[in-house]
Amino acid sequence: MLENVSLNYVTRVQDDLSAITPEAWDGLLARQDAPSPFMQHAYLSAMQTSQSAAPETGWTLQVISLWRDTPQGDVLAAACPLYIKTHSRGEYVFDHAWADAYQRHGLDYYPKALVASPFTPVPGSRLLAENEAARQALLAALLDICQTSDIPSLHILFASPQDLQACEQAGLLQRDQVQFHWQNPGWRDFDDFLASLTQEKRKKIRQERRKVQEAGVTFRAVRGPEMTDADWALLLRCYQQTYWEHGNPPYLTPAFFEAVGATLSEHCVIALAYQDEQAIAASLLWLDTANGQRRLYGRYWGALRHIDCLHFELAYYTPLEWALKHDIAVIEGGAQGEHKLARGFEPVQTQSAHWLAHPAFADAVE
Repeated sequence: MLENVSLNYVTRVQDDLSAITPEAWDGLLARQDAPSPFMQHAYLSAMQTSQSAAPETGWTLQVISLWRDTPQGDVLAAACPLYIKTHSRGEYVFDHAWADAYQRHGLDYYPKALVASPFTPVPGSRLLAENEAARQALLAALLDICQTSDIPSLHILFASPQDLQACEQAGLLQRDQVQFHWQNPGWRDFDDFLASLTQEKRKKIRQERRKVQEAGVTFRAVRGPEMTDADWALLLRCYQQTYWEHGNPPYLTPAFFEAVGATLSEHCVIALAYQDEQAIAASLLWLDTANGQRRLYGRYWGALRHIDCLHFELAYYTPLEWALKHDIAVIEGGAQGEHKLARGFEPVQTQSAHWLAHPAFADAVE
């Protein structure tokens, strides 16, 4: 552990999230403007302990925390996960063109510093702080670490409005991206939702659902606490097989799913598909309440058999029906995907903040 004492805070740099208690971390997270389960202690710990986001996979965690000395003991004033990365995979804010430009000019782009939730393009609070002074101090500590360690860039991805304001005051560049979210104004059911769409979109959705029904596929959705070991095993198998079929190794390990099932199942919803009474596909979504709204986050899906339009049904339509029955206000469908527009999703702006040490490249990127 590295420790630095300033006028107001003690800054600690540790390589393990277990150095901070879940109560202290999650208590600070709950006070932010955009808390989410993907920044909870249990989720970030699952990424680390499962070796999904670990040095072996190009993610080296440094937990940055600021502490106040009080008569009752040290109090956590600010904290964030900082990943030192040797690549840009698993981020969903694409900077490959920046890395290529550095390489063409004989400069090193990696390692770079990243404040984010690994493999999780969900907007939310990143710089956890008890107040704005602590947030600015945390950001200053991050920049100091980059400068003293000769790390050429810092990236704070899918940040909250409070984070972005602090980053703007510190002079970081701000980058806009677009995601596609489904927003429920109060539809009664799926037919009511369809009636709000254009005739072309309604026709397309009905055709896609009919193809799956004619293949004899049925569906059910289950909350995480009711998921069986067989459900989790199916999800893992489907997830892994789908990644391998697309020529990519699955980045989440079996230990990640075991940890999530043990610690965060209350945030999980799984959609399951069956054909001939055999489970053939699964889609995992996350459930949370943010700013008084119940939200679903589409995350992982996979199938053991290829059936035309099964992905659309399991990743979109079955979750939409579940959302309409359970008072869900928003479904965040993840990064990219203009095809979501045809399925009732709408474009939403997300933002990230970036610091580049090289002044010429900072100017070019700006």
